[in-house]
Amino acid sequence: MTEPAPAPGPWQWATVQAVVPENRHVSTLRLVLPTWVPHLPGQHYVVRLTAEDGYTASRSYSVSSPPELTGIVELTVDRLPTGEVSPYLVDEVAAGDEVEVRGPVGGHFVWRGEGPLLLVAGGSGVAPVMAMLRSRRLSHPEVAARLLFSVRSPEDLIFAADLGPETTVVHTRRTPPGSARPAGRITAADIAAVAFDRGPAYVCGSSGFVETAARLLADTGRYDPARILLERYGPTS
Repeated sequence: MTEPAPAPGPWQWATVQAVVPENRHVSTLRLVLPTWVPHLPGQHYVVRLTAEDGYTASRSYSVSSPPELTGIVELTVDRLPTGEVSPYLVDEVAAGDEVEVRGPVGGHFVWRGEGPLLLVAGGSGVAPVMAMLRSRRLSHPEVAARLLFSVRSPEDLIFAADLGPETTVVHTRRTPPGSARPAGRITAADIAAVAFDRGPAYVCGSSGFVETAARLLADTGRYDPARILLERYGPTS
């Protein structure tokens, strides 16, 4: 029987244990929750900021940590310069601060241990699939997994220290020295090199990236639409 997604909990104040810069515009907030429930890899939390005049702004951020990390939730935030929430979280929040959160939320784009596991991510869309990959490493090491990660340049990598042998990185604008693949968007050849003959494929990124990746997956003939799970994101301010 498929395990249901946990119902979102009430709003609560989480303590920031650490802020980890991932690149020049992305940081991961490690939060300690007073009331913690294990999330499903792929879910997100809502963060709410309240101004002195009572004005509130809330945004959703994917959990990048695995549920095996008890009591802790890591949210990876991509700063939008003109945003209301993300600049504060990336540039202002420090260890010891408190932020108001609610979650975990979401039940469609989640991984429950099925395999083999194919993950395709563009930019900060790597956050929820990294939760899946980390959970697989800890609790399902027998499940074969591959991650195809598309970024603009080497400086735009996220979770650089945690990208293991399962990961293939595609650079769209500028490649590192010695790269055998020229810079460019993901291609049918990139997808074919990582595709499995069975199991789910999780695709997360901008709308254009997701549409392209889903089409390329379908074109391989190995994935029918029911096995391709999609998560699109827009600018999260």
